[in-house]
Amino acid sequence: MAMAVDDGAEARSSRLAAFLAEIGDVPIITDMQVVRRRSRDFFWYSPILNAELHGKSADVIVTPRNEADVIAIARAAALHGVPLTPRGGGTGNYGQAVPLKGGALVDFSAMNRILWSKPGILRVEAGAKMGAIDEELRPSGWELRIHPSTKRTATIGGFVAGGSGGVGSITYGGLRDPGNINAARIVTVEREPRVIELRAAAAQRVNRAFGTTGLITELEAPLAPAWPWIDVILAFDDFMTAVETGRAIALADGIVKKLLTPIAWPIPTAFTDIKDHCPAGKSLLVAMIAEPSLEIFRSLIGTGVVTYEAPSNESAGKVPLYEYCWNHTTLHMLKGDRSITYLQCLFPHDRLIATVAKMVATFGDEVIHHLEFSRYAGHVTASALPIVRYKSAERLNEIIAAYEANGVFVANPHVYTLEDGSRYRRADADQFGFKAEVDPHGLLNPGKMKSFVGRPWTAA
Repeated sequence: MAMAVDDGAEARSSRLAAFLAEIGDVPIITDMQVVRRRSRDFFWYSPILNAELHGKSADVIVTPRNEADVIAIARAAALHGVPLTPRGGGTGNYGQAVPLKGGALVDFSAMNRILWSKPGILRVEAGAKMGAIDEELRPSGWELRIHPSTKRTATIGGFVAGGSGGVGSITYGGLRDPGNINAARIVTVEREPRVIELRAAAAQRVNRAFGTTGLITELEAPLAPAWPWIDVILAFDDFMTAVETGRAIALADGIVKKLLTPIAWPIPTAFTDIKDHCPAGKSLLVAMIAEPSLEIFRSLIGTGVVTYEAPSNESAGKVPLYEYCWNHTTLHMLKGDRSITYLQCLFPHDRLIATVAKMVATFGDEVIHHLEFSRYAGHVTASALPIVRYKSAERLNEIIAAYEANGVFVANPHVYTLEDGSRYRRADADQFGFKAEVDPHGLLNPGKMKSFVGRPWTAA
């Protein structure tokens, strides 16, 4: 398999063997069936990425148990020119954790300890699953502010390195908003690795950088009060009424909420486990509301009909309502129709309703909308991951262009490089310049920051 230093298969194999000898007793996995499986994420949501990333794999998996192991891995990689691709839960959607140049997949799942917590703040190892974090914190009355719909399997390090927002963004915005990442501790990939603590704005250097700007070992994050959340489904005769009602609730600052998701029919036909709460032909508004806010919430639902209302349940065997929202919606649709795909959009806050209505009217059944009300740069607006009935790459680009022409930002989920895909989701930090400091030979997730050219690697 290709590696970052292009000098023939025999030399690459020799360097990999030297790397493995150098890391000592760090656990490894060499079973290629396992290696290939863990070298994938959910890039297959995109028919374009599914073709481009097919067959890409690491050569070995290394599983650090602590920061000392991470340092040993980083040192060995720098000494022997072996690429490293960090991996959390593997729940990304555009190849963040797919090795393009072989080498070692660094699986952080064994580094999963909560190091400390106190009211309003948490320090945790990067491989901790977000669902497990909340489960441990909730008895103390706290929880994570923001999490993806894949919370139960996603790691916090993977979320910071590859995500941007999610459940909770209606109140707290995204990870790039000041105050949502307190600090990140990283290991550099150099022959003498450094451990660097990035605090406040500096922590944005690793946010949504796909692991290209350092091996994250620890994170410090703010917490939110753990309210008793109530899952609610409202049914509406038409999608735009669901959108308008959702926006009114989103703007009601006194209502404590975690999720507001308008979903157009026929998407609910894919929600087989909750089909009894999804009336035929009706669009939905899915919500998570703090129990003390329910009375006021109900007073704002207008023509919406409550079809489901129950305490949120994340216990084993149960499917929390947020797993029908954000990009889980795409997954439910794909179970019944592998020909569909999706986009990632941000609507303009100052003409939200009009722009959504125009896009719905323009594309009809070709692009089926569901929105996620959220805060962005201090304004209430809506993200969207609309379902697209895929025809061709050319048609997909035409749809993207039409959205952008109407002032809708599109973060293209059909590309795997930071420069092409992030756009409005980019962190306000010099990630390019920082990479040159911490990964001078470009060994961290090579190919994902396409404009970066590291110094040529040579043997010591």
